[in-house]
Amino acid sequence: MGMIKSTETSLDEQAIIASAEKALSDIANIREEVSKVIFGQESVVENTLLGVLGGGHALLVGVPGLAKTKLVTTLGAVLGLASSRVQFTPDLMPSDILGSEVMDQDESGRRSFRFVKGPVFAQLLMADEINRASPRTQSALLQSMQEYHITIAGQRYDLPAPFHVLATQNPLEQEGTYPLPEAQLDRFLLQVDVDYPELADERRILLETTGVSEATPQAVIDAARLLEIQQLIRQMPVSDGVVDAILSLVRSARPGQGNASTDKHVAWGPGPRAGQAMMLCARARALYEGRLAPSIDDVHALAEPVLEHRMALTFAARAEGMSVRDVIAGLVKQSRT
Repeated sequence: MGMIKSTETSLDEQAIIASAEKALSDIANIREEVSKVIFGQESVVENTLLGVLGGGHALLVGVPGLAKTKLVTTLGAVLGLASSRVQFTPDLMPSDILGSEVMDQDESGRRSFRFVKGPVFAQLLMADEINRASPRTQSALLQSMQEYHITIAGQRYDLPAPFHVLATQNPLEQEGTYPLPEAQLDRFLLQVDVDYPELADERRILLETTGVSEATPQAVIDAARLLEIQQLIRQMPVSDGVVDAILSLVRSARPGQGNASTDKHVAWGPGPRAGQAMMLCARARALYEGRLAPSIDDVHALAEPVLEHRMALTFAARAEGMSVRDVIAGLVKQSRT
């Protein structure tokens, strides 16, 4: 019996290793195809991809002109997903995203309502400048992002699988914008901060995007393959040490948990979704880098994108010029000692 069990375990391990190697090859091809259109910004591309590979949603925050929109459309094409885009504006209504019921009349004059699906019925929904819409419209995405279905007039409509929301936000222009509610921010697996490109990358942008032709991304995988990779990531083993590191980091970011710096500077901290996001993204990052299991280094590397949008500073901390990034960096430093 012991020999049979050992053989079965060995076969399972071999199957997982073979699946991981195939997934690694696919991810390498995805990265290469994206790099033909998005120059530099490796950490931005990586974190956005980790959000998708982890099966969740990502919020891209950066000033205009940093290719946030282009990155999302590129990923949609490379991953072979059915994509749609919604440009959020102050007058946008929930029905503009979800869809609405219209009245039909048949030849006999009989009338009935028919639901016309909105752009949310896509595998990749781009929510451009999401903070420009009113809270009423922003809330239209809450159910879809968490439960993967919507309810219209008491009727449930399931969304396609996979379903991902990649939203963009401009952090500078606050006039005529509405801050995202905490409940919605928490539904984003990661916040990806998009900074200005490096000099060499910006030079390449100038040379390659102002000519007669531009590179067009091609599909590397399809939706079914993406679902397989996402399932593989969920099967990757996580050691007790990594689980403890995740719990320690997430809990240390909450006031009232015994961390003096957090108690002094943080008004409210991350909930259990932060730990779930860290588990998924740590596994995805390990596979992204060619490893079969995540390490504590993955946890530390993901601390900022996972926690940044799930915390708020006290008024006193903001008055001192502190940022959430500073607090997270301090927590990571403490966890390393």
